[in-house]
Amino acid sequence: MSKGEQTREMILERAAKLFNRQGYFGSSLSDIMRETGLEKGGIYNHFHSKEDLALEAFDYAIEVTGARFRTALEGKINAIERLNAVISVFLDYLENSPVPGGCPILNTAVESDDTQPALRERAQKAMDGLFRTFRSIVRKGLECGEIRSGVNAEELASLIISQVEGALMLSKLYGDDTHLRRAVQHLNWYFENYVRA
Repeated sequence: MSKGEQTREMILERAAKLFNRQGYFGSSLSDIMRETGLEKGGIYNHFHSKEDLALEAFDYAIEVTGARFRTALEGKINAIERLNAVISVFLDYLENSPVPGGCPILNTAVESDDTQPALRERAQKAMDGLFRTFRSIVRKGLECGEIRSGVNAEELASLIISQVEGALMLSKLYGDDTHLRRAVQHLNWYFENYVRA
């Protein structure tokens, strides 16, 4: 990796952390300069604008987060075990988040809502990937007979994501991980009693 590529990667990493903690709109160019140790020209040498940096930093955050999910799934074969592994990653968001500040999809979705269409589209695309992961696990589990017939993969994916993302938001809002721990514990119980074949 060239020195320029290393600098670009460093900017993305530090900006991703900053944006995920303070928000895209709550982070000024001065904040980015402070985090990276670069001047304005050093940043804009690699990115055309703050918006360009925001989009690429979000993509970086999603890649780092995705790696955490892939690691959690390694060696997990059974569908229920795979579902539990994926939701366990959310427990790490409060104490050992892949990108400090919590779930970048949740944070970006809330912040970008109607004000930043390109960022909102990126958040939707990332959420689509999370939906695909859960649907794929459930469908394979149905095919292998590990998941009870009649379980709807689309509905279960929606239920899981709504529960863990909502619980993550409550835990961050109140500074209390109890909400997320309850949600994960409930989902583990639900998988065992209503989803497992």
